[in-house]
Amino acid sequence: MALSRAMTKEGIEGTERFPSPGKGRGLKATKQFKVGDLVFACPAYAYVLTANERGGRCECCFTRREGLSKCGKCKEAYYCNVECQRGDWPMHKLECSAMCSYGENWSPSETVRLVARILLKQKCQTERTPSERLLTLKELEAHLDKMDSEKNEMNDTDIAALHHFYSRHLDYPDNAALTELIAQVNCNGFTIEDEELSHLGSALFPDVALMNHSCSPNVIVTYKGTIAEIFNSYIDLLYPTEDRVERLKDSYFFTCDCKECTSKSKDKAKMELRQKLNTPPEEEEIKKMVVYARNVIEDMEKMGSIFAETNVYMLHMMYQAMGVCLYMQDWDGAMKYGEKIIQPYSVHYPPYSLNVASMYLKLGRLYMGLERRSQGVKALKKALVIMDIAHGKDHPYIEEVKKEMDEQT
Repeated sequence: MALSRAMTKEGIEGTERFPSPGKGRGLKATKQFKVGDLVFACPAYAYVLTANERGGRCECCFTRREGLSKCGKCKEAYYCNVECQRGDWPMHKLECSAMCSYGENWSPSETVRLVARILLKQKCQTERTPSERLLTLKELEAHLDKMDSEKNEMNDTDIAALHHFYSRHLDYPDNAALTELIAQVNCNGFTIEDEELSHLGSALFPDVALMNHSCSPNVIVTYKGTIAEIFNSYIDLLYPTEDRVERLKDSYFFTCDCKECTSKSKDKAKMELRQKLNTPPEEEEIKKMVVYARNVIEDMEKMGSIFAETNVYMLHMMYQAMGVCLYMQDWDGAMKYGEKIIQPYSVHYPPYSLNVASMYLKLGRLYMGLERRSQGVKALKKALVIMDIAHGKDHPYIEEVKKEMDEQT
């Protein structure tokens, strides 16, 4: 769809902020959107490229390309061109000198790096930004009253790291304000991902954070560089209701009452056991196995004798095993796991799920690499059907996939 960038004085055309009983605030549509329509785009208030992607992507726009130019001072940050380097300098200067001084001892977490950039942005930018058309950063929920001792200790550790690594470049608010900001980032931050949902960096999008969660979402958040596009669910929707409720309470401090959580319509398939078991396991044994599946990625043969391949914990184990195969360059092994995963993914995830698209992309690229071109093209086409809706037909990721297909024909 065409990008709806027209703004009203109150926010973004086609949307409206409203008080949401039991959830604080929310964002609702004020006009009809069709499948594939772009609701709005939001630039990041602040963002950081993850350290693992340095050298392969531009620090400013996250573009992936060869021949990037490195920062002449720290030799760690890479850019497309002079414009990108200048554009990132107000934020990169926070880290540049420190990286030179600390060398291999430079090790702030991604959260700490993001919070440092937010502090600098707050100092330089006093007016409302294009990222805050509906919700300002200061309005973001922190849920400090719901923090347990472990989360409080993590906040204290991040504050200490901020002072340690950024003391020369930042004027800090008091610890109470820092604690609130870190909590706001942890509750409202976003992970920027590529077309295969690999981690690229972290960012804060206040307007996007205004959207409430549903386990049966009617919109998707995708990324074009460092811009979030709303074509949301806060968590991976693969897991059954009880697990999702636990994850949402732990990270976002609320209980979801969406249609999917109320009906639990997909839970039976998600927790399916083998149909023919000589000795059906006791309920307590199944619970222990679930805990085991969530925390340990080994002994898959034992789990496979009890859990069906549609069981989400078995799927999780197979996904991790697929990742190991990819790391070990066992392409056949990775392909076999992907083939087992894709159909249950298509059932368990909502329509136009990025998780399903990313699995078709992985499979398509594996098929191509193994010279199974017809299967590869078929899988990539299925990925594109979803991506056309989720990302929009003009997204660079779609052009990349189409180029891959053309090169193989």
